[in-house]
Amino acid sequence: MALLITDECINCDVCEPECPNDAIYMGEEIYEIDPARCTECVGHFDEPQCQQVCPVDCIPLDPQHMETEEQLLEKYQRLIATG
Repeated sequence: MALLITDECINCDVCEPECPNDAIYMGEEIYEIDPARCTECVGHFDEPQCQQVCPVDCIPLDPQHMETEEQLLEKYQRLIATG
């Protein structure tokens, strides 16, 4: 499943550059994650990098975007194929 950034986000700017899929972007008030691009870093890293660097622990799994590891890997493969 994709990740999401909660309203506890302090806009510290550390998560955005860590995302290998360019899924994190600045929203109207806080950073947001594009679920179509988020693979929880499957294909790149063993752990989601945004969660690793977040100082306020505000990036949980998104219950609205349930995906298996296999589906995340398929998404990763589509993303790298399209650039």
